[in-house]
Formats: sequence, C-alpha cells, structure tokens
Amino acid sequence: MQLGAKLRALREARGITREAAGHEIRGSESKISRMELGRVSFKERDVVDLLKLYRVDDPVEVERMLALTKEANAPGWWQPYNEQYPTWFQNYLGLEEASTLIRTYEVQFVPGLLQTEAYARAVIMLGHAQNDAADLDRRVALRMARRTLLDRANGPRLWAVLDEAVLRRPIGGHDVLRQQVAHLLERCQHPNVRLQVIPFLSGGHAAAGGAFTILRFPLEDLADTVYIEQLTSALYLDKPEDVDRYTAAVSKLFIEAEPPSRTPDILRNVLRDLTR
Repeated sequence: MQLGAKLRALREARGITREAAGHEIRGSESKISRMELGRVSFKERDVVDLLKLYRVDDPVEVERMLALTKEANAPGWWQPYNEQYPTWFQNYLGLEEASTLIRTYEVQFVPGLLQTEAYARAVIMLGHAQNDAADLDRRVALRMARRTLLDRANGPRLWAVLDEAVLRRPIGGHDVLRQQVAHLLERCQHPNVRLQVIPFLSGGHAAAGGAFTILRFPLEDLADTVYIEQLTSALYLDKPEDVDRYTAAVSKLFIEAEPPSRTPDILRNVLRDLTR
C-alpha cells in the first residue's frame, strides 16, 4: 500500500494517466489501479519502468523505491500459518502490522491483540472445535505472536472500546475470564493502549451495528481502512464516505464510553464479581 501510494503520487505529479502507465509496463489501466491500491505484488522490472516514465532519476530515490519493492514482496511473518487462515484474514494481518493507530469497537470478544493464551484458545474453539489439537495450537500461537506488535518500538497505538458484555461473558469459564480481565488491567498501563468500556446502563450508542476496526497508516497518501469481520469473510472499506461514517461513530463512542481513567476501576469491579 505504501509503495502503491508513492507510485500514484509520482504518476499524478507528472499528469500521466493510468492507461499510459499501464501501456508502459505492458499492462492495463486496471493493473495500475490494483498496484496503486497495494492489492497485487510488484515486479521490480515494472517499478523500474514506471520510475523512468515518471522521470525519477535520482539514484538515491530509485534505490529507496526498489528497496521498498523488495519489502512489499517479502512474505509476512505469518506465512507459516497460511494453512490455518484464509487470504482475507492474512490481508488484515498485513494491514495491522503496517498501521500506526488501531481504533476498534468490540461487542463479543476481547480484541485479539489483548487476549490471553487461555482466552484466545477458548475463542478459537468456538469456531474450530472439530479441528485437531495441532491446528488449534498453531492458531493460538499466531494470536500470541500478534500480541507482540504492541510492544515493538514502532508498534501501533491501540484505542479499544469494549461493550461491558465482553467483560461479563464467561468465554472459557470464569477462571479464564478472570485471568483475561486481570490481563486487561495490566495492559491499561501500557503506553500504546487506551481502553474504554461502554457500560450496560448507557443504553444505545453510536455503534449499535456491531464490531469494527479502523486502521490508520503512516503515510498521508494512505486512506484509513475499516475492517469488518464476518463469519466466512471480511469487508475492507476505504471509500471516504464509508470511512467518515465509521470514524464519526467511533469518535462518538470515545465520548459516550466511560473515560480511560475509569477503566481500571471498572475492571477491578468485574474481577471482584468474578471471585465471589
């Protein structure tokens, strides 16, 4: 996506159409569109030809773009788990890793980046109870590997709003949930995590339609992407009108939810209820 955005900016700066750019690399206008959206892999030859067309002749800039091409084509860290997950979810893992800010609203489960191992296993079992133990172990291992994203030096910030039902639903049993809530209490201290709760007593709210995630990326040329996971697929929304609606909804949620400073007390109250 970053490479595609840079190529689009260079093309538009020269006033070159997608059709003309596609002709230069023996392709079509639609191929250029897919490249600029980051939805296909990049051939180094195509990037070299496009840079010549866009009159990019600074050796340093050319080398930087070619290095970005190699990085864009490199397999993700999750490649060993490809058999466990469909392409539509692998795409999300790439977006998640590339993001600088993740805003999410959850109504049923703790966000994957904040799950304990036992809670993650219980969640995965809900949809894959028929799978063998080795497959379940690999799925749990992937989710635990995802958690390290928040602890990286350049990791994204996570701003999550949880419906109170997430904290009360005994996924995996009360002991598993108690450990999970205790983990959330610890993560409240993390500099990259901001956690809020929508209490039952608040009634209706701006995001009554269901869970969603908005990902923001480091380049201004890259639009925010809304991710909505379904049972057998997912929606990726990047049209401005769609993103604006979800951004407005999550912004209202941040106001309607209890403030982050209240979250530790809410979690402690839930823990007390779970130990009775």
